[in-house]
Amino acid sequence: MTASADDAAFHLPKLRVSFGFENDAKFLNNGDDVSEFFDVKFCPYQPLDRDPVFAAVSKKHVVICKLSSDTGDANPCSILSIIRDDDEDASGCCCTWTKDPVTGAPYICIGGVDAKVKIYDVRNGTLVNCFYGHGGDVNDLATSPIDSSIIASASNDTSIRIWSVDKKFKAQPCLCILAGEGHSWNLLSLSFHDTGRYLLSGGHDQVINLWTMPKLPTEPVVTPLQVHYPHFSTSAVHSGIVDCVAFFGDYILSRACHDNVIVLWRIEGFSSEGPPPPQSAAPTAQTVVPTSLDDQSRLTRSYFAPAATPECPSQYTRLLELHTPNCGPQFFMRFGLHHVPGQNPVLAFCNAGGNILFWDLRRLGVYHDVMLDLRDPERDRSRPAPRPTWLKPIIPRQRADMYGHVKGRKEKQQQQPHVAVSVSTRQSSTSSRGGSAQGLAGGVGAGGGGGGAEDTACEFSADTLDSWAAKYSTEDPHEPVKAHRTESSTSTFVGRQAAWSPGGEWCVVVGSSNTTLVLQRWAK
Repeated sequence: MTASADDAAFHLPKLRVSFGFENDAKFLNNGDDVSEFFDVKFCPYQPLDRDPVFAAVSKKHVVICKLSSDTGDANPCSILSIIRDDDEDASGCCCTWTKDPVTGAPYICIGGVDAKVKIYDVRNGTLVNCFYGHGGDVNDLATSPIDSSIIASASNDTSIRIWSVDKKFKAQPCLCILAGEGHSWNLLSLSFHDTGRYLLSGGHDQVINLWTMPKLPTEPVVTPLQVHYPHFSTSAVHSGIVDCVAFFGDYILSRACHDNVIVLWRIEGFSSEGPPPPQSAAPTAQTVVPTSLDDQSRLTRSYFAPAATPECPSQYTRLLELHTPNCGPQFFMRFGLHHVPGQNPVLAFCNAGGNILFWDLRRLGVYHDVMLDLRDPERDRSRPAPRPTWLKPIIPRQRADMYGHVKGRKEKQQQQPHVAVSVSTRQSSTSSRGGSAQGLAGGVGAGGGGGGAEDTACEFSADTLDSWAAKYSTEDPHEPVKAHRTESSTSTFVGRQAAWSPGGEWCVVVGSSNTTLVLQRWAK
């Protein structure tokens, strides 16, 4: 284990401030009287040394805010502008940032129940464009990581549309439609791969699809490209409405209503390093409807592992579950992943009980290394075993008499012999110290490190080892890992979206009652 395991890289955010905005449901004409923020995204186009700016989307407004580390104990959040959508049938629920490909002006794109994608210039709040074409609510938006002029939208009409904000495509801004044999019900979530070549989607039909992006036109088109089949499709990972999907390197994070877990999994045979597969090779839909969840082969179709074989018995592998209690029947609850070079990957999620949960995914590898050191038969046991500060031993409480004196302390110390505890907990099988998805997930679930004759005694109690295993062990992919840190708001708050600033210092959560929670780490 390295000394860096105790540095600030492993710090997790603390709740700095929470505040609410005006109930804007009064501006709706559909009888809806519930105020909520549904989405929040940070602007990704600022220098890291600038105060980060985020956009929070309620049903009728987009609130543009800035966060400052130099405000002391005061509210670090200041409102830069508010954009209101006065269209009678408008009610927003999702957003993504983009920018003018010529001037670099920052734009915020908004989607909602009116089936439109509206694009606003953040500097002056003016509507610069509006994309039409969807036949139902637009529930999620994402910007290509390799071309900021390209955005994707997911809709209740079961389609994904790829748009360009470049003015040369003004006559036909829709470049591609991904639909046909992918989804059968409303879409709720989508996510680009870092390469921009693949797209994930999930929704009400419990299906998660991986689509291969075609080569997009560089000149104006009359008719959008059509992609009918994804290269991977499964309804076996979740048993409820899939409302959040995201890539973590080449691995996938997803969650669904009623599951109370976020799942980390991988598509067997998939690698972004090679050339993307041709559209003609995408597997077609099943002709036989599966009769039970036990018939896994009929719940999944994949180009990357077309059929189960002895070498590859599954078309996907479940690697890890993260425990998200108190979500109940709520859906449209989205996690936020901070994953940038040089920093630990950290996942944030807020449940329906006002609890903001954090997992530092690099801690899982460090924990594995600590447990290997503890079990090393050649370790010098005359010296304390090295461990990071976030691996805290449980100190049993000693009872005192009515005068505050601990009874029998000296006698117990003299009479009670040292008890050696065997290290036989749910230990991680990943040996990664780094922050990459492949480094983390490559060894998760591979077995080993789970006890047995090779275990040796150590100086930590069974309670301590069990508490560490509950948070950091990844040996059993079906045993949910508890949050590494939990911050609490009001018990009635329902979190809808968590988002990270580009530098990782801030995490913002929005949700019910038009409430915003601001969390911070590395405070100066």
